[in-house]
Amino acid sequence: MAEVTYDQASRVYPGNPPVRAVDKLSLDINDGEFLVLVGPSGSGKSTALRMLAGLEDINEGRILIGGRDVTNVPPKNRDIAMVFQSYALYPHMTVAENMGFALKLRGVSKPQIAAKVKEAAGLLDLEPYLDRKPKALSGGQRQRVAMGRAIVREPSVFLMDEPLSNLDAKLRVETRANIAELQARLGTTTVYVTHDQVEAMTMGHRVAVLKDGQLQQCDTPRTLYDRPANVFVAGFMGSPAMNLLTVPLVADGAQVGETMVPLPRDLLSEAHANGLKQVVFGVRPENIALGGEGIPVKVDLVEELGADSFVHGHGPDGDRIVIRTEAHVHPTSGATVRISVADEKHIHVFNPDTGLRLNASEAVPADAVSIG
Repeated sequence: MAEVTYDQASRVYPGNPPVRAVDKLSLDINDGEFLVLVGPSGSGKSTALRMLAGLEDINEGRILIGGRDVTNVPPKNRDIAMVFQSYALYPHMTVAENMGFALKLRGVSKPQIAAKVKEAAGLLDLEPYLDRKPKALSGGQRQRVAMGRAIVREPSVFLMDEPLSNLDAKLRVETRANIAELQARLGTTTVYVTHDQVEAMTMGHRVAVLKDGQLQQCDTPRTLYDRPANVFVAGFMGSPAMNLLTVPLVADGAQVGETMVPLPRDLLSEAHANGLKQVVFGVRPENIALGGEGIPVKVDLVEELGADSFVHGHGPDGDRIVIRTEAHVHPTSGATVRISVADEKHIHVFNPDTGLRLNASEAVPADAVSIG
């Protein structure tokens, strides 16, 4: 079994004041799970991965792999294999030699190394390239060699630190699908770091969102998207980002400009019980419809992306609003349009003081509601 546990684990860099790159991280990763650590630059995701690998000290708390405390165990004794962003291949070695090098250091026999390398090469479609050196490979092929080198070691845990960031957009999409498929086939516990939330949403069984070294939320991609725990997760997960407007709270809902947006009664009760005069009102671009008698939006820019279009504009208070529309149904720049939300289940409301989601909206009426 290869469960991974971060138990109040912290990495603190000296300074005045000290920098808590990872701050009391508590996270349980199941055996065979593909978990993605995601967050902006400086969020602590790579540091958390390097702590698990043994490449960064753990100043507080502990880390366990398969129930064994590895906090002070050297990297080579943790039974992990890491795939780096830079591939880290030996340029003077062939693909086969690169993939089998760790086994050679362990004293594994040549026939066993050859068998394991051949098996991994078959999984990664690398058989035609085993005699080539890295300089004769494309970026995607080099990345597959780096993965093959990890696979032949048969570790308890794979660690991947932004392995696709050096690939072009098309190859990145193809390779992330290959990695997810390969992990499902091998069933090896995998911890994967990325700053790309689309990558995180499409690959992970669960996604852990970090900000300033602290865990914001860890859940399935669908739950993170539909039920973000706070304003940061709501704005970070999704492309384009969720529209988030800080607006006054009135008796029956939220006041956006001159338009009152009805909110569920139990959610309003929670907001009033907390003494809130304002709320952060959120709605995703794809849940906004053009037309009706709703909120006026002045269109600044229209991005045509083939299958659909993104309409960028600003609301009555100058707040930036993005609307996702069908490719051939969009207004022109400079026009003023009215927008509405067809169903209140698509409305997200947060406490502006704490940033936390108001949870009374768990119970959502089945009937639709329009803005306006």
